[in-house]
Parts: sequence; C-alpha cells; structure tokens
Amino acid sequence: MQRDTQPPNRYQATPTPNPFPAANSAPTGNTPELPIAPGVPVTTGTVKTEGFTEKQTFWSNFTRMLSTNPKMTIGFYIVGFFILMALVGPFLTHQSPTTFTDDLFQPPSATHWLGTTEKGEDIFAQLVNGARISLLISFAAATGATLLSIFFGLTAGYFGGAVDDALSLLTNVFLVLPGLPLAVVIASFVPFKGPVVVIFVLLVTSWPWGARVLRSQTLSMRGRDFVEAARSVGENPWRIVFSEILPNEIAIVASGFVGTFVYAALTEVALEFLGLSDVSIPSWGVILFWAKAQNALLTGGWWMFVPPGLCVAVLCAGLTFINYGIDEVANPRLRKDRSRKKAKKVVA
Repeated sequence: MQRDTQPPNRYQATPTPNPFPAANSAPTGNTPELPIAPGVPVTTGTVKTEGFTEKQTFWSNFTRMLSTNPKMTIGFYIVGFFILMALVGPFLTHQSPTTFTDDLFQPPSATHWLGTTEKGEDIFAQLVNGARISLLISFAAATGATLLSIFFGLTAGYFGGAVDDALSLLTNVFLVLPGLPLAVVIASFVPFKGPVVVIFVLLVTSWPWGARVLRSQTLSMRGRDFVEAARSVGENPWRIVFSEILPNEIAIVASGFVGTFVYAALTEVALEFLGLSDVSIPSWGVILFWAKAQNALLTGGWWMFVPPGLCVAVLCAGLTFINYGIDEVANPRLRKDRSRKKAKKVVA
C-alpha cells in the first residue's frame, strides 16, 4: 500500500518565528505597516507609550517655560494680580468711585481702606475701577501699535524697492519725533477728550520702533531657503509674509508688544495727569490729577498719590520681567549664560 505522504524536502525553507512579535503588532485602532527597523513599527495613528505622549499641549509647554524662567514667572504673577484686581476688585467696594460722602480727606481706615479725597470719594474704589480703564487703554493701544508695526515692518522688509523707501521714510519721520511731546500736542488740539482719544494718541506715537525692528529682521529672512522655496512654487506674496516669515518673528513681536504696553501705560498716566483726558472717568492717571489739583502732597495726603503711583510702577516692573523672560526664551545665549551662572554657584 502506497503512502500518500512524501518525504520532507530538506532544502525547503521552514518558517522562522518572529523575533519581535510585540513590535510588529499594532495597537488597537491603528493600521500596522512594515517596520522601518526591528522593533520600530510604523502606524497611522498616534503612538502612545506608557508615561509619555508624543503630542504636547500649549499649556504644558507654557507651564514648563514658566518653571524654567523665574523672571517671566514673577512678571506673569504681577500682571495676573492686576488683571484679577480689575475684574474682581469693583465687586469688593461698598460705594461708587464718584460718590461723595461726609468723610472728607480721611486717612486709611477700616471703613475706607485707602482713605478718601477732599470730596469724600473712596480711593480704593477709584483705584480698582481705574485699573480697568488703565489696563484697557494700554492693552488696546499696544495691540493696535503692534499690528501697525507688523504690517509696515514686514511689508517694507519683504517687498523692498519703492515700497520699502516710502514706508521707511514714514517710519523715520515718526521715529525722530519725540513720543510724549507729540502725544501732548495731539491730545491738546483734539476737540473732545476721553479714553478713545488717548488710545488714538498712543497708537500714533508707539508703532515705529517695532516696525523698524521687524523690517530689519525681515530683510535678513527674505533670502532664506524656505522663503525662496515658497516663492518658487508660486505662493502669494502676502501668504509668504504672514504664513512663512511672521511665525519666525513671533518672539520679536511679543517682546515689542510688551514694550509698547509699558510705554502706553506710562504715557496714558502722564496724559491724564496733565488733564488731557476726561477727568470725570476714574483711572490711575486721573487719581494723580486730582491729587495734584487738591494739593495732596503739601497737605500730607499721601494716600491720594502713593497707591496709584505704586500700581503703575509695579505693573510696569512686571511687564519688564516678562520682556526679559521673552528675551531669554528667544535668545539661546542668555539661557547659556544663566546656566553657567547656576553652575558656578553650585561649584562654589
């Protein structure tokens, strides 16, 4: 009887077991593909391993940056305190900032935490309500000036030629004009007064510095390889300016915004102190205006000018700390210098 089976072929290749079974098996929900190397699979989904996520959120990056940058941390705490005061502070007051009472020119007490004016107005109520006006004016002016500097600086630096000459001439005209005297002249000749006029004055006088810096940076970047590649494939010039060049200048834009915020805060207080705004709307500069008008310094009413002046100084200090922190993030040399100083302290 003949057998149906045949003798095994000793030259036939036998299947070899997979030495990397876990590597070539795809996680649930992902489509496996050929590994690029033993133990390194390629999947179409998001690869997750225990204790590590490849995709990092903006908040995690932001908190890590703050934890490694003490100057920026201090600055954000200071600015956050004033924002919280502007949002929550008015709900903690027991009277309107413009209400007159019989407690005339009283020092700080349990009833009036920061004292009163010669008309009986509560200084604490004016301070926390004035924080809203001062922060809003400074933020609006800094935002508008930053947008103008981005437009003029990037446009002049990228297009060059006659466009660069015309925009550079306009920028140079505003650069040679002194900012604060020009703001005082403009605010004096405007027929009506108010926060909108102050924002307009600050907007006109605070944009050329950032535009000059962004123009210089754009001139050095318009010949880079990625810009040339985008131009060679026929990309729109405005898309190249705002999608290719601008993201690489975010650190400069952020630093310019913070610096403009400081300038706007100081100039806004100066204009209101000189009476070039609506003095019936409480703000930090208006509080100082009425302290000067009521001779608070001569009569010993320190509580009328110390709190608003201290708020302006501390706010600008916090913004300056943030600006220093942005410089350290954008400039690797500053981070290396700080690391060297820490290493020297540890060795010592």
